[in-house]
Amino acid sequence: MAGPASESNKGTIDEGIEKGAEKLEPDRIEQVINNVLKNETGARLKVYVDTCVHCGLCSEGCHYYLSHDNDPRFSPAGKVKQTMWEILDKKGKVSPEFIKRASEIASTECNLCRRCAMYCPFGIDIAYIISVVRRICHLLGVTPLYIQDTAHSHSATLNQMWVKDNEWIDTLMWQEEEAQEEMPSLRIPLEKEGAEVFYSVIAPEPKFRAQLIYQTAVIMNVAGIDWTMPATPGWDNSDMCMYTGDLEMMGRLKKEHFETAMRLKAKKIVMGECGHAFRSVYDTGNRWLGWKMPPLPMVHAIEFYYELLRQGKIKIAGKYETPVTFHDPCNIVRGRGLHEMGRYVTEEICNELIEMHPNREHNYCCCAGGGVVNCGPPFKMKRIDGNRVKAEQLFAAKARGAKTIIAPCHNCHSGLEDIVQHYGLNMEIKFLGDIIYETMEKPE
Repeated sequence: MAGPASESNKGTIDEGIEKGAEKLEPDRIEQVINNVLKNETGARLKVYVDTCVHCGLCSEGCHYYLSHDNDPRFSPAGKVKQTMWEILDKKGKVSPEFIKRASEIASTECNLCRRCAMYCPFGIDIAYIISVVRRICHLLGVTPLYIQDTAHSHSATLNQMWVKDNEWIDTLMWQEEEAQEEMPSLRIPLEKEGAEVFYSVIAPEPKFRAQLIYQTAVIMNVAGIDWTMPATPGWDNSDMCMYTGDLEMMGRLKKEHFETAMRLKAKKIVMGECGHAFRSVYDTGNRWLGWKMPPLPMVHAIEFYYELLRQGKIKIAGKYETPVTFHDPCNIVRGRGLHEMGRYVTEEICNELIEMHPNREHNYCCCAGGGVVNCGPPFKMKRIDGNRVKAEQLFAAKARGAKTIIAPCHNCHSGLEDIVQHYGLNMEIKFLGDIIYETMEKPE
């Protein structure tokens, strides 16, 4: 049976989980589970389940396990045992109460960071197994309310934040006007065919962080990049549907994103500083659509900044003086290997880099970019308590002089902001683009 909820989440009621489970009947649960297992998983799940020897070596890779004093319920193998192993053992004959707990474990006690896969002697991708549990829960209508609301926004508006088409265009025009006060000739090109770069962002930028679009426009113009942004849906590269298990909607989002770039005949896609969106475009959504790789080249902002600096297209007037530490986002480090490029960019723009330990592909997850932060306030303290080890890691870097955290990912910002505030770290968090804009040479 699934274990009890964590201490930090006792008494939590999530309407998405509770009301979804109220509608379940045993026959439907069994039918949905067996349909997913038979028609969607295939050899991959079977190999993982048959290969696992229950050794528990994955445990040390999980921030939830470490932050809960090595409680075996929070180990990766323990979470699989409470969910998928019981599903398989009972051949889908599980109760609505079991599905409720499985949904909570899969969506709020695992961030799909894949750190555990590095500790597994067989390389089992436990994040994939947990994703299948999320998929089953989605098809049964038992998903945490807040992240499901975000998926509804994707469905209705093709972006994560219910941004209307005219609001998107207005935001770009507003940022262009703001930036023209600094650089009168600056433009944010809309709907330009044949541009070298199709630049895409996630919806929280026009909704909450429009200054990042301003900064990017300045960087693009100073570097002399031939670029464009679309005036139609397809501009948002984010994808919470990937994390709810709504794979059909995930495919629709990626199709719109790719087709918008291809409609504008762009040479490549450059994505802003976001990790989960990169995972969706580069590693998940493209495969759901039948492409081994995306249909046109695409790079994360770190790769883009790396090339701009190496080629001398932007020059640094004076390095950022405050000592920094670099947070490695799971989805672009374990998922793409951008750790050294990230450090190259950081060292080009900053005076002093103080490493966290462990770092690079061994870095602890922010506990946000796998959909957990999007499950909202009901699970906020579970997320923060589940990442005590990240706070300890940051404390150690701070003790050696780090005052600013560089996190080249939106969800990492959200997760780290909560950790910094709750644990009293008093550290500033910045994007790479923030510091590049601040330190680069600009025309008089």
